Amino acid sequence: MNYFILTYIVYLLISIALTVWVARVLFSNGRVFLVDIFHGNTLLADSVNKLLVVGFYLINVGYISLVLKETGVIADARVLIEVLSRKIGTIILILGAMHFLNLTIFFKLRSRAQQTVGQPHNQ
Repeated sequence: MNYFILTYIVYLLISIALTVWVARVLFSNGRVFLVDIFHGNTLLADSVNKLLVVGFYLINVGYISLVLKETGVIADARVLIEVLSRKIGTIILILGAMHFLNLTIFFKLRSRAQQTVGQPHNQ
């Protein structure tokens, strides 16, 4: 059995499925923050939200593709599971980091937007 091909297939399926799931969660829940940040301008909030999701996909799928290659020997099922564990664990950590980065950015933008509410606009 060619464990390399099996490793690649399982890795891609799980990593891409996780990326799609996280992107959907960020997209649906991030909209509320963006609408608030943009003072109810739903058209702008939805556009920014879509752009953020596209960037999220590009970064994650790009990284998933870059680390696909395995140079070690995958001689049996035990090594296959260890390699998948390392690769998928790394993807999960990156997705988690990107999630917290998005949250940090949303909260900073929201705080900044709330500070400007009620202040006179300089021309």
